[in-house]
Amino acid sequence: MHSTDVRKTCRAASSGIAGTNGSAPAARPTTERRQLDPESAAWVDALENDCGPQYEQACTRLHELLVRIAMGEAFRRGSRYRISGPELDDLAHQAAADALMRITRKIHEFRGEARFITWAYRFVVLEVSSKLGRHFWRVSNARFDSEEWAQVPDRAGVDPVSYWQARELVEAVRDAVATALSAHQRKVFVAVVNGVPLDTLASELETNRNALYKTMFDARKKLRARLIAGGHLGTAG
Repeated sequence: MHSTDVRKTCRAASSGIAGTNGSAPAARPTTERRQLDPESAAWVDALENDCGPQYEQACTRLHELLVRIAMGEAFRRGSRYRISGPELDDLAHQAAADALMRITRKIHEFRGEARFITWAYRFVVLEVSSKLGRHFWRVSNARFDSEEWAQVPDRAGVDPVSYWQARELVEAVRDAVATALSAHQRKVFVAVVNGVPLDTLASELETNRNALYKTMFDARKKLRARLIAGGHLGTAG
């Protein structure tokens, strides 16, 4: 993102605080803070102004930091979500821009319980997680590759006692997911096993977290029943 685009993002965050009728922004209550360390205090002082050269310079510096964090997080996790190259780079930049928008809008809520950079880090990591989850949901066809299938027994609550039992169990689970689950249960199960955030998944399916918990509960119940029937899991498992 060019510096001009960063300034536009910050201005959009600032203007979003104002009323829709173009009036001056309403006074925002500032959360009571602890004594800040000098670095955190400098960030807060610059970003609370909402406008001016100091604010825009702070936004530019913060955006550069957020991009580095987003790039590291995206590239660390990208292969698991079937995204790489320029598309992954673009996702990281989008996550940094959206995190910057959220941080500048919520700066008055910063309590000082952690360093400012630690507080900001959480925003960009959440943005990366959400965007990776949405990407996976768009490209996924409710299938795993061989490495992903190896993760299923543990995440389904199964504890094989040896390597060969695990290999056999993987094949049994693969078959059970394909044949015992409904199409909806299979989509939810695959997404959750791949780490798609529940809030993202709920938004994509136009449902809520409680409904997803119920779907996963029913899916795991079916899988366990199929595995027990096939002799791959004891009744006490």
